[in-house]
Amino acid sequence: MHHKATTPTRETSRSPEELMAMIADTLHRTVVHYGLWWQEVEAQFGLGEAITIERDVWRKIFGLYVTRLGRILGFEVDENGIPMALKDKSPGELQKLLEGASANWLASDGLWFQEVEQRHDLPTAQECNNAAWERFSPFEAECIRSLHRITDVDPLSALASALEQRLYANINKYTIARTDEKTLILYMNNCRVQSARNRKGLEDYPCKSGGLIEYTTFAQTIDPRIKTECIGCPPDPHPAEWFCAWRFTIEVGHL
Repeated sequence: MHHKATTPTRETSRSPEELMAMIADTLHRTVVHYGLWWQEVEAQFGLGEAITIERDVWRKIFGLYVTRLGRILGFEVDENGIPMALKDKSPGELQKLLEGASANWLASDGLWFQEVEQRHDLPTAQECNNAAWERFSPFEAECIRSLHRITDVDPLSALASALEQRLYANINKYTIARTDEKTLILYMNNCRVQSARNRKGLEDYPCKSGGLIEYTTFAQTIDPRIKTECIGCPPDPHPAEWFCAWRFTIEVGHL
């Protein structure tokens, strides 16, 4: 069967509803395609090189994306692709936007987990979750180090600064304590995921295996000399004042 060749035109027979659905799905396809490129680059060159390549791609593509949308929708952007309207927002308004974006990230993570668990089982969902965090945690650490220019010569001070810039830090309550020159402890006082489960009358989600991967790879990306130890994390029992706690250490001779 032969199909008549067509070229895009400004006029279309599609309804506004169909066009809006297609615009939304364009974002969907773009996100998936971006992730597939990441997956293949990591397979070809390893995680470290994938992080480096992706960082340079994102720097170029973000401004391109937003600038093009600005021309179409009629909003101005600065030379970095940041919408000028954001510059009229107060710090409080921008903080709320940051918290909302971080909550959306966590919702995405949770929905992936739930969908796999429902279609397969809990152990499979945990396996997928751990594999995702093994890649995301060092990626996030590298993003933070680059964005916030974290170059402290003291590895644990650098780690403390990096932990304060995580997406989790925008939506969870935590405490960071430097107990001595070779020890840093993070207490997750209120975890959004676990608190939601508790409100529903559910037991804590057993996240220790994922947490060990998450915090170990994050800390080692900041400085490979940092060692990570779990003080307690579900299914471990824990006091009311925190859900999980992590100890980061470095030998004094390495400072």
